[in-house]
Amino acid sequence: MTLPMRSRTLAVACSVAATATLALSGCAKPETSDNAGGDSSQAAQAVQTPAASSGPGCTLETYGAPKLDLKNAVVGFSQSEKEANPFRIAETQSIKDEAAKVGVKKLLTTNAQSQLSKQISDIQDMLAQGAQFLIVAPLNSDGLEPAFQAAAAKKVPVLTIDRKVNATACKDYLAFLGSDFVEQGKRAADAMVEATGGKGKVAILLGSSGNSVTTDRTKGFVDQVGAQAPGLEIVAQQTGEFARDKGQQVMEQLIQSKPDITAVYAENDEMALGAVTALKAAGKTPGKDVKIVSIDGTRNAVQALANGELSAVIESNPRFGPLAFATAQKFYAGEEIPENVIIADRAYDASNAKASIGGAY
Repeated sequence: MTLPMRSRTLAVACSVAATATLALSGCAKPETSDNAGGDSSQAAQAVQTPAASSGPGCTLETYGAPKLDLKNAVVGFSQSEKEANPFRIAETQSIKDEAAKVGVKKLLTTNAQSQLSKQISDIQDMLAQGAQFLIVAPLNSDGLEPAFQAAAAKKVPVLTIDRKVNATACKDYLAFLGSDFVEQGKRAADAMVEATGGKGKVAILLGSSGNSVTTDRTKGFVDQVGAQAPGLEIVAQQTGEFARDKGQQVMEQLIQSKPDITAVYAENDEMALGAVTALKAAGKTPGKDVKIVSIDGTRNAVQALANGELSAVIESNPRFGPLAFATAQKFYAGEEIPENVIIADRAYDASNAKASIGGAY
């Protein structure tokens, strides 16, 4: 069955979604040339923001930024990690595509290569090149203060996407656009309970430390398993740093140290696919001997799910371009932007995986 959104599904943030819906009409186009067929409607980000956690709104006046026409503006995009990960590739391309569609005068793009010091200098360099609005995918939740301070000194708004920062909205940054990571972890736990019958020994392949994604996806999963499936024992938690090769290495070690593991929760698809490789090399059948649930929704993971190697995948949609620029346009039009603009994520299982491969990123 298709995993449903949990009962506390979020209410739509109409003020942002109205414009974003128009912008998102271009988001469903393929990210790559072989993206034809399948369920391509999954490409669009849908906005959901719960009233309880949307936070106070921010306007151009309260932020203290000058009015700006994006068609006459220099916009900067700071990517956090090298684009070897399908999520990062799709995210950057989405920003570039939408900037061109909106008609942004000039788009500056940088890549921090997973180095915090480089992301700080990247942002400062873009400001020196005249960036008037910044879209930042933070590497870590902490540490970007020097970059934010440099932007504030020039009255340049900073819109954060995909990872939260420990800073003050409408002061240090404008708003956050992204998923509810705790909810993703809970939904992954529900999928794991479904796959295992609520019994067995599970290992968690943690994402990189120091960011909200890892912390929240872990909390959501652990809390939900504890509440719903006491017979599902978490026997190991080890970082795979969101990387396929590292996920494979960790899984190889776990196969030796914890040979009775019957399930793996990978906090992104790349680590899950690394685990699949390690299990096969050890003579085990992923999806049968060891159930695997992951988060992201990359094409390779959805294909692995269709092949029976994974049990479920919770989406984390990287196509932020339309929503980011729709949010910027509303902000400069004087409208109030919620502190947290939360997107809805799909869930994939055996029932919908095959039909969804074509539209996955």
